[in-house]
Amino acid sequence: MPLEGLRVVDAATILAGPLCAQILGDYGADVIKVEHPSRGDSMRGHGHSKDDVPLWWKEIARNKRTVALDLKAPEGAEVFRRLAATADVVIENFRPGTLERWGLGPDVLHELNPGLVLVRLTGFGQTGPYASRPGFGTLAEAMSGFAELTGAADGPPTLPAFGLADSICGIGASSAVMMALWHRERTGRGQVVDMNILQPIMTAVGPAPTVYQQLGIIEERHGNRSTNNAPRNTYRTADGKWVAVSTSAQRIAERVMELVGHPEVIDEPWFQTGYGRVQHVEQLDAYVGDWIAERTREEVLSAFTAAGAAIGPVYNAQDLVEDEHVRETGMLLEVPDEDLGPVLQHDVMWRLTESPGRIRFTGRRLGQDTDEVLSELGYDDQQLDQMRKNEVIR
Repeated sequence: MPLEGLRVVDAATILAGPLCAQILGDYGADVIKVEHPSRGDSMRGHGHSKDDVPLWWKEIARNKRTVALDLKAPEGAEVFRRLAATADVVIENFRPGTLERWGLGPDVLHELNPGLVLVRLTGFGQTGPYASRPGFGTLAEAMSGFAELTGAADGPPTLPAFGLADSICGIGASSAVMMALWHRERTGRGQVVDMNILQPIMTAVGPAPTVYQQLGIIEERHGNRSTNNAPRNTYRTADGKWVAVSTSAQRIAERVMELVGHPEVIDEPWFQTGYGRVQHVEQLDAYVGDWIAERTREEVLSAFTAAGAAIGPVYNAQDLVEDEHVRETGMLLEVPDEDLGPVLQHDVMWRLTESPGRIRFTGRRLGQDTDEVLSELGYDDQQLDQMRKNEVIR
């Protein structure tokens, strides 16, 4: 795997940092998950459980050895320093100043390990008026403009039902790590990656700040429609199911209108651009919606596919699990787990033909690998027993 030989210390909690570390582990890095001995990562308490086994944890903590260590205790901080000295990457998401207060700041860690890449994930960054505020993905989803643009025009701003901002940040952080490692490859020097949750989702929302600065326009909510092209919406089929149609490409828009029986609009001057079609969205939506409403979902999907038009069914989890393309291409796969038996998980996110990643093992129990990892650092059984007695490790 491409990252074999790379050591990553994951001292982050909740989602963005752990997801970044999961991605690195999926591609071969030796990821050591550091958690508080009694509380563990709060991700262990997120989402559904089966027989008291947290299901999300099994995926977000896969390919990670787990160490239970109290970083606030002087002994624990010393263990962490020794661990960071062996690492290529450390990922943390404490509030700015916390690592410094424990004697684990960048200056200390880089003195021990000049090549270390220290990834600092926070809500708002290490500097600025909001730096000391607690930051979560929900706040970033609200402040980025995402919530303001999401939902019906006459409804409230709408937040996603999942960790959108955190996930975008975690995926982005994995890219930042590789850039920092490439810099180290050329210079021998590590660095600090200052990553906040807000900025990546701001980028994903699009050029609204540029539009406002240049034109004074503030975009408004408009449901599932787009300001960039039309028709684009979700439509209900005759059997009570839903499909999503997109016409981002001009030729696709033409095929859709031919399919639904209104080829006359294709030659209209306004139809020649996505923005022009948006000005006639009510008309186009009615043409497409009425045609779809008279047919079952399978009939609609078959007709659109035959016509080379872009369409997708609106899936729930069961639909996704049963989809033939998802299963046959391995987007989801069953992996063995010591607590649950075979467990279905998302496969690694991207396919590499020469050095593919893989799931080696699922998320482990709190402190399951503490003795193994600390023994690799030179601690003997007597020292481990004493630290366990002092509740520094578990």
